[in-house]
Amino acid sequence: MTGTFINVGAILAGTLAGVVLGGRMPEGLQRRVLAGLGLVVLVIGMDLALAWRHTSPLYVLGGVLLGGMAGEALGIEARLEALGDRIQRRVQAARGSTSPVSEAFFNASLLFCVGPLSVVGAIQDGLTGDYEALATKAMLDGFASIALSATLGWGVALAAITVLVYQGALSLGATLFEDILQGEALDALTSAGGVLIIGISLKLLEVTDVKVGNFLPALVFAPALVGLVSLVD
Repeated sequence: MTGTFINVGAILAGTLAGVVLGGRMPEGLQRRVLAGLGLVVLVIGMDLALAWRHTSPLYVLGGVLLGGMAGEALGIEARLEALGDRIQRRVQAARGSTSPVSEAFFNASLLFCVGPLSVVGAIQDGLTGDYEALATKAMLDGFASIALSATLGWGVALAAITVLVYQGALSLGATLFEDILQGEALDALTSAGGVLIIGISLKLLEVTDVKVGNFLPALVFAPALVGLVSLVD
């Protein structure tokens, strides 16, 4: 889990830098930083979403639609927001100030955990001890943490817990996923993840809030559809 620990450290360091810098930045500049991050996230999401070219886009479409319905039924977005809001209320009570902890926690967690580097890097680290992929991801997440925390505050640091649990679980259980998340299944997962990241960018750019949290089950449904079809064939 060496790579995951490096990733967590980069997020915490980036958040600290962003919070320090953010307090000295005028509101207009903060908005420009967040808009710039939104544009970059949009490009990243589009690049990942295009992984469907290596598989059938129907897997991605089916995964996103089924995942959205499942997430809506489970109320995932509401539950995640409630968790962030509870933390936020405690912070406000202690400090007597407002803090968008919920939004920072959710957006950062999804941004840092969705993508091929999270899955492939964590599995590679767990199987062979090679953490190069996660070290690269740590650098990217560190810079993203600076931009996010400069505008949304220290709540971005809570995403480090999500990364630790998510990537740590993948690394520790790498042998279980080695034969499952490969080929078309990994492409479908990557593409569905890219679609979700595009949803984050739309919120960062203040275009619309598509409730990305309710689409999280798509990350399970998309590769699962590939597996089901392969069994039929």
